[in-house]
Amino acid sequence: MTRVLLVDDQELVRAGFRMILDLEPDLEVVGEAGDGEECLRRTRELSPDVVLMDIRMPRLDGIEATRRLTAAADAPKVLVLTTFDLDEYVYRAMTAGASGFLLKDVPREQLTSGIRVVARGEALLAPAITRRLVERFVQLPPPGSRVPKGMESLSARELEVLELLAAGSSNAEIAARLVVGEATVKTHVARVLAKLGLRDRVQAVVLAYESGLVQPGRRS
Repeated sequence: MTRVLLVDDQELVRAGFRMILDLEPDLEVVGEAGDGEECLRRTRELSPDVVLMDIRMPRLDGIEATRRLTAAADAPKVLVLTTFDLDEYVYRAMTAGASGFLLKDVPREQLTSGIRVVARGEALLAPAITRRLVERFVQLPPPGSRVPKGMESLSARELEVLELLAAGSSNAEIAARLVVGEATVKTHVARVLAKLGLRDRVQAVVLAYESGLVQPGRRS
């Protein structure tokens, strides 16, 4: 059972999400919060697996709340939901530690699927959004000019996995591309994250582009 905390400053929005999630046998809404400060308090009290986070809220917005939540060792996954299809919010949410980003008007199936995806530890970010974000907000250095600590310890296969992660590929897509099993891909991803000291796949995406390892529209 995946435990979910709903965070939005509009009570009707929270009620709508609760109605959707209550229909799913494997998803449980354990609580609600109306702003970022209440979210932090309720997270400490309830220990949810996934926080469904709005961005624009009073007192403490969703970006800063996400940053504070994900700083903890036992942090829940954060799935950001907003009515604003603005790249700046997506990029800020990614760098703050969010594991995914969806608009509030997504179909019900996409919302519930998104919660399950981030609960499994995977990133929920479409490749097209990733490319657009990188092109607009990341200052790209020449390839390999700013190699992060630990990058030299990655094997050739692990570097290939990191590049595919940066392209927004799922475990299944990486497995098909490399002609290996998904279990093998999960092992490679875990090793990449451990060697680079990263929390999750979203951090791996940001690092791959910011370091120049991957460039939009070209292979490293």
